Amino acid sequence: MKRRNRTVIGIVAAVALLAPLAWLWAASLVPDTYSVMGMGYPDYGGGPGDPGHDEHGEVNDWDGPPAQPGDVSVDDLTGPQDAEPDVAITLTARREEFTLPTGEQVDGYTLNGTSPGPEIRVLQGQLVEVNLVNESVPDGITLHWHGVDVPNAEDGVAGVTQDAVAEGESHVYRFVAEDMGTFWYHSHQVAHSQVRRGLFGTLVVVPPDGHEQRDVVATVHTYDGVPTIGGRSGVVRETAPAGESVRVRVVNTDDGLHRAWVAGAGYRVLAVDGREINEPGPVDDVAVPVAAGGRVDLEVQIPDDGGAVRVHLGATSLVLGPAAAEAPTAAEPERSLDLLAYGSPSEVGFDPARADRSFEYRISRLPGFLDGRPGIHWAINGRLFPDLPMYVVAEGDVVRMRIENSSGDGHPMHLHGHHAVVLSHDGVEATGSPWWTDSLEVAAGETYEIAFVADNPGIWIDHCHNLQHAADGMIGHLAYTGVSEPFRVGGDAENEPE
Repeated sequence: MKRRNRTVIGIVAAVALLAPLAWLWAASLVPDTYSVMGMGYPDYGGGPGDPGHDEHGEVNDWDGPPAQPGDVSVDDLTGPQDAEPDVAITLTARREEFTLPTGEQVDGYTLNGTSPGPEIRVLQGQLVEVNLVNESVPDGITLHWHGVDVPNAEDGVAGVTQDAVAEGESHVYRFVAEDMGTFWYHSHQVAHSQVRRGLFGTLVVVPPDGHEQRDVVATVHTYDGVPTIGGRSGVVRETAPAGESVRVRVVNTDDGLHRAWVAGAGYRVLAVDGREINEPGPVDDVAVPVAAGGRVDLEVQIPDDGGAVRVHLGATSLVLGPAAAEAPTAAEPERSLDLLAYGSPSEVGFDPARADRSFEYRISRLPGFLDGRPGIHWAINGRLFPDLPMYVVAEGDVVRMRIENSSGDGHPMHLHGHHAVVLSHDGVEATGSPWWTDSLEVAAGETYEIAFVADNPGIWIDHCHNLQHAADGMIGHLAYTGVSEPFRVGGDAENEPE
């Protein structure tokens, strides 16, 4: 009898232990196809909510809430469709092996036969048309215009703003280049693999009169452990005459933070993430952090004495000066430029203190199941994917967001479709030029407050641009009221945005 009682007690204990685990496992499973509007829960940030949704429960089901009369669909939020484009380009994507200048072979992807793909350079205000052709990328492809606040349907996120472009098919993007600056484009279908293996390029928007400072685009990317600038490994040289001022457009296409610093001259930081710094001052013996996905424009002065300048970019460097001129090197500075205090204050165009919505984006790690896989996973606001917040706004809202990182790892946070101004870092308020960003590095233990105006209707992703982190569940969304979502993750198009 005692043995039987012990057996029964053991069975009851096992059931008591395993039943919650089984429930948690089942609750973590993600269906083969779903709407991003059907995952997680709505967070209204203190603003008006939709009485048809439960703020603390599921939005609806995996299909998302049904469209309401008067809603506009994501695929109707396009750029100009009838006007003649000022710049038209076709980009053909291929799966192929290519060779770096120093001989390393890369089994990856190209656009028009190269990686990086062609630089697209346009005047501010021009209408851009890009025809994306998938010749041989088996998983499909899209193009996301990173840092360009395009209309939602042009954003290039598979399963959210379009279907992935399958082999043998094409897709046309059309948008007006409204803002000057340094931007880039990359696939947002199986992005954690396709970007790393070569599906990206740069977009530069210059003044409408065409008068621009001499510039060099320095696109940093690591292929199979080989650091490159513009696809060139080793030390990269660009000729520039003595005494010339050069704008160096640094683009970080890798998954991790890079730091940039200059040897042989002082420098200024002209822009961050495509937005100009107001009255930038001279910088010396300090490095500028460049978040994954981020861009920094540096101004360097070539010496009058015939020497050269070296711009250190992580594990590689760019030498600027007369042909064959020697350039010094410099150890990596310990200090980083404090962008909160750099430059001079100016108006941002809205009052962050009068926010209509206030959100929390708390990043941590928690034990649990991610689509049935046990482990320690990224969490947002104490929840694991797919039970993540859907930040709900209305057009015209002033939005504040507090981003806190207690995960033990750094995260470059990227909100699509908007630029935000940084209000504070670890409680210290901004005192310099407005620091506008779309790719913000939030190191372990750091807290930032940012603000933006909800002026670009759509359904937008807000994710870590360490793209493997995003693929592992670190992705939220910003949803405007009155916008419906016709696309599905998975499905016949096999959409896989991260």
